Amino acid sequence: MAHRLPDREQGSDPSSQARFYDPYHGLQVPIPARNVYQLPTGPQYLFDEEASRNRRGWSDNITFLTGCGYLTGAIGGGASGLVSGVRSFEPADTTKLRLSRVLNSSGHAGRAWGNRIGVIGLIFAGMESGIVALRDTDDVWNSVAAGLGTGAVYRAARGVRSAAVAGAFGGVLVGLAVTAKQAMKRYAPI
Repeated sequence: MAHRLPDREQGSDPSSQARFYDPYHGLQVPIPARNVYQLPTGPQYLFDEEASRNRRGWSDNITFLTGCGYLTGAIGGGASGLVSGVRSFEPADTTKLRLSRVLNSSGHAGRAWGNRIGVIGLIFAGMESGIVALRDTDDVWNSVAAGLGTGAVYRAARGVRSAAVAGAFGGVLVGLAVTAKQAMKRYAPI
């Protein structure tokens, strides 16, 4: 059964959670009223279970965290590459050669950092969604455990010791992030 918002044709209250959309609004041409559409003001869900959740679904979470991780890494890597490219200038370089060095260095570092942080976001989102599904609760411990698991999985190829250190670092880092988020909600409401 799909979760639907009430339609006007079914005799529901016209002041329900809907807004009218007229694609021809603002034009000085008289358009019949049949071109006015009633659009929902909130998100629509296929199933009622999705509507009762207060968080993003696993696919939304994976897409969001992977994309944000890649974008953040690409920007940080580009800035790092910019600094590296400027440091590699030689006195006899022309402006064209200097610009080429900066662009090449920024592009190389941006891709590398973006891929690394995007993969970390992908692993974290998958782990967090899996832990939420296993525990059937949504609390801060899911995020901390996902951070711990993400660090361990990301560095697993370098050995057990490296995986344990990275897992502890990931768990502590996510724990600090969750604590900071809770403090911001409590002490600095936006």
